[in-house]
Amino acid sequence: MNKSPQFSPEIHERAVRMVYEHREECPSLWAAVESLAPKISCVSNTLYEWMCKYLVDSGTRHGTTTSDQNRLKELERENLELRKANEILKLARAFFAQAEIDRRLKS
Repeated sequence: MNKSPQFSPEIHERAVRMVYEHREECPSLWAAVESLAPKISCVSNTLYEWMCKYLVDSGTRHGTTTSDQNRLKELERENLELRKANEILKLARAFFAQAEIDRRLKS
C-alpha cells in the first residue's frame, strides 16, 4: 500500500483558508472541499479532515482539539511508563522480601 504524500503545515493552513474563503460560493462544505482538492493535489477526504480539524481547533465544531489530543497521548504514555515502573517495584519488593525470609531461616 502506497503511503500518501506528506503535506507541510503551510499547505494545510493555505488549503483550509482557501476552503474557508470558497465555502460561501458552494452549497456545502463538502462541495467546497471537492472543488479545491484537485487544485492542491490531495484527496477530497484528506482536505475534509483538515477542515474538520480546523473547525474543532477553532471552537466552531464540537470535538477534541489537537492540543487536547496531544496532551492525552502524553498522559497515556506517562501512565504506561508508571505502570511498568510499579510492576518492576512490585517484583523487586517480592524478591527482597523472599531474600529476607531466606536469610532469617538460615540464621
